[in-house]
Parts: sequence; structure tokens; C-alpha cells
Amino acid sequence: MPWCEGCDRFWNPNSMAPDGSCPTCGRFIADSPPGGDDADGSGKVPWHFWVLVGVTGAYLLWRVIQGVGLLFD
Repeated sequence: MPWCEGCDRFWNPNSMAPDGSCPTCGRFIADSPPGGDDADGSGKVPWHFWVLVGVTGAYLLWRVIQGVGLLFD
């Protein structure tokens, strides 16, 4: 959590300077640059998102198979 003691304020990582310093007083307050581990600041998609996408795709595929089965009954 980036907290500046000099300003007595919490800073959102996106509102901090790229070098991890406070935008108001210039003190160093965070080790990583805004945006996480990526240099471009895009962030990574969490693994559980891809699990959700896979399960949703499997469910929709099953519903298509059921729908086709109902057409030919």
C-alpha cells in the first residue's frame, strides 16, 4: 500500500510517479512502478479469470449440444 508519511496520504499506484515517488512531495514510497510487474502498465489477467472463461465455454458448448439434440428428437 503506497502511503506517503510526508503528505500523510494514501496514493493509488496509478496516480504515483513512474519511479514510485509521491507526486506531491517527491519522496520514494513504493518499490514497483504503477501497473504492477508489466513495464507498459497493462497488468496481467489473473489465472482464475481464464478458469472462468474455460468453464463458461464448456457450459455453452454443452448447451449447444443439448439444443441440437432437441432439434433431432
